[in-house]
Amino acid sequence: MTPEEARAHYNYLLTLCIRKAESFGPLAFAFIKEHSLPTLGLTPEEQFNLFVAVAETFSDEPKRYSHKLDCLQKAFDILPKTGFFDSGLSRHIHQDIQRLKAELDIYAAAMKPERSGRVAVPIDATQQIIIETDMPDYFLSIAQQRASSYYQDKYRLTKEAKVAQHFSSSARRFEPDATAVHKEFPGACAPFVSSRTGAWHVMLPFDLKISRTPDEPLDAGLRIWYAKIGYSFPLRYEMGRLCSYYDDQVFDLEMTDPHLLFVSVSPLKEQQMGKVDRAVSPDVPFDIGLPRAFLEGTNTLGPYVQISCNIKVWFDAAAVSVLVQGAPDLHEYGLQGGSGLLTRTYASEKTSAYAVAGSQPWQQGLSFNFVNLHLQLLPDVATSIVPANTPIFSVYPVVARGKFELTDARTLAS
Repeated sequence: MTPEEARAHYNYLLTLCIRKAESFGPLAFAFIKEHSLPTLGLTPEEQFNLFVAVAETFSDEPKRYSHKLDCLQKAFDILPKTGFFDSGLSRHIHQDIQRLKAELDIYAAAMKPERSGRVAVPIDATQQIIIETDMPDYFLSIAQQRASSYYQDKYRLTKEAKVAQHFSSSARRFEPDATAVHKEFPGACAPFVSSRTGAWHVMLPFDLKISRTPDEPLDAGLRIWYAKIGYSFPLRYEMGRLCSYYDDQVFDLEMTDPHLLFVSVSPLKEQQMGKVDRAVSPDVPFDIGLPRAFLEGTNTLGPYVQISCNIKVWFDAAAVSVLVQGAPDLHEYGLQGGSGLLTRTYASEKTSAYAVAGSQPWQQGLSFNFVNLHLQLLPDVATSIVPANTPIFSVYPVVARGKFELTDARTLAS
């Protein structure tokens, strides 16, 4: 940017400021952050005016105070070089800086209690959640990297959107085409993002298709179920008829029956699988055999498709529970996920699953449960395809019920 262009842009920004345009704050803040004002030829007076004007437009929220302080400090430092230096004005800016610092300290103490002198939680009080799986490298490391990339790519804010977060206007105008004030994005909501980036995610290294029709199944394998509320049964397709999955019994069912579910998988899409202990048929290539092994372990619970991931979770049920539920964005693929709270071990598995429980020293006092995927098509959706490495389920550790209580704040009033 040449000095002439800088002066023209400065005058344009001042015009926006005088008009009290909502776009002034984001545009001016971006201007002072991206350029060195002295090297652009702006006078000390012009720099001072810009710093003060930007400082006044920041949203009155403590999390914006660091940027506001930076602008005021630069204005305070440059004021003696201006032609309108005044000790009273300097004192006023200094007092405003001190006020903001004090309020920022209060905010930090409230948001980060460990800074206020509270005793830190001992290291040995950290709750361990131990994972046993036949695909440890994928589920514990590779899949988590893929989930992080997935959500960053999907919700990353542009530089302009990040700048716009710092400003608000008490008298807004309808300006939907003013991109400088666009800040209402999902990625701008901290709880929204934390629910995605703060969880442990379960996904599959191949594409998954669930459909109410038999059209165009994925290449690696297909399973068919008759499934409705209260009942399900596995089927296979032989000689133009639907038969029992277990024997040759033929059923008088049309392929258009609304209770049929068709589940298919693609060949393996993830190339970095690491250690895989799951049994895979030697009759087909590994890229086909692994997805097919998942498919063979799939079952149904009424209209829900249950995909077994062979993930066993160990935890101290007296202190922590494990919430398992469909990933937040699962609905975008036409699916809803079952939700479950894993607490103490319950006797719903086969005896062999419990035979080795407690055989290792680290298992003493721990409960275990299994993390599986439970998926159902949304009511108006006929077909869903979930691409490989898409977060399907999210796992959140939560405080065990006996470790907290809900208290009415009115009972604590002094």
